[in-house]
Amino acid sequence: MAGIYIHVPFCTKRCLYCDFFSNTDMQYKTMYMEALLREMELRKHYLEGEAIETIYLGGGTPSQLAVSDFERIFEQINLLFDLSRCREITLEANPDDLSIDYLASLAVLPFNRISIGVQSFDPEDLKFLNRRHTAEQAVAAVDRCRQAGFTNLSLDLIYGLPGSTLTKWEENLDQFLALDIPHLSAYHLIYEEGTPLYRLLESGEINPLDEEDSVAFFSSLMEKLSAAGYAHYEISNFARPGYISQHNSSYWMGKKYVGLGPSAHSYNGISRQWNISSMPSYIAGVQKGILAVETENLDLYTRYNDYVITRLRTMWGISYDEILQLFGEELMTYCQKQMTPFLQQGTVIEKENGVRLTKKGIFISDHIMSDLLFVE
Repeated sequence: MAGIYIHVPFCTKRCLYCDFFSNTDMQYKTMYMEALLREMELRKHYLEGEAIETIYLGGGTPSQLAVSDFERIFEQINLLFDLSRCREITLEANPDDLSIDYLASLAVLPFNRISIGVQSFDPEDLKFLNRRHTAEQAVAAVDRCRQAGFTNLSLDLIYGLPGSTLTKWEENLDQFLALDIPHLSAYHLIYEEGTPLYRLLESGEINPLDEEDSVAFFSSLMEKLSAAGYAHYEISNFARPGYISQHNSSYWMGKKYVGLGPSAHSYNGISRQWNISSMPSYIAGVQKGILAVETENLDLYTRYNDYVITRLRTMWGISYDEILQLFGEELMTYCQKQMTPFLQQGTVIEKENGVRLTKKGIFISDHIMSDLLFVE
């Protein structure tokens, strides 16, 4: 089983915090579409014929594409890949793009999941983040999605904004819960170099939230979502039964995937590849039949480290049987030895011949992962 990720790098405007590759110049859209369809042909053997289980269109803002663009994308995917076992097809969308007519057209396409980039229901937060929608538009978009027949919905929220308060964050969570949406991705604000947000930090115009407040925000998130019946299945993700993101989970579970579009990443079990983060170079390379990609071959220890970092983030945790099977007895013994102090501290707990993080452990997950990594 494998996945397809398609990067749609167009945005009407750039958000303050975003460091994903995107372009506000829509003049490239026609050339991008032609290059994307051609790239599918060039990459059709990357997954060695494995059936596609999930498809995810992310960005950027995929909802900037027209329905006719999606029709061409799905026609090409159907032609080149085995979709006989495909069970989840996600579209990332901005609330203000989800008009009644647009959603009605999406409903006749293969999409069965929509991830809505809300980020906050607070007007001040939205203005600060340079989002182009209002809280009212976000709520209305959820309503329209349901009217169009989409029930598998997810929202993104960001917490830990400069000057934010626990009260404001809990109001955001209460609004989310009132909408009765089955999936939430909640991320702490990160100051990525090169973003306008980072420049504000460097100039002293804003100050990051202190660690104590960040812990309080995250604690509130876990408590409220747990009480409402959501499984905390990955550090930043919560879902009601039956609504875990299958595509994102495939990343954490080490499944293969091909990434299409500029800056998209691919993984085939033994190496990682990523397309160049340049629209002109991406298009030129595809037109010549030569993909502008970089490749990192993964040795045994790198693959073990990747396994620890991704799997321990999830409620399924790590399996010693899997480590033995995938990486050998030496690394299994090493992992068990490194895990001992965390078992004693109660930050991990044994589960099915393996371990997973406890609630206490989630707060120091980076430290735990770091100690489990193998450094030659």
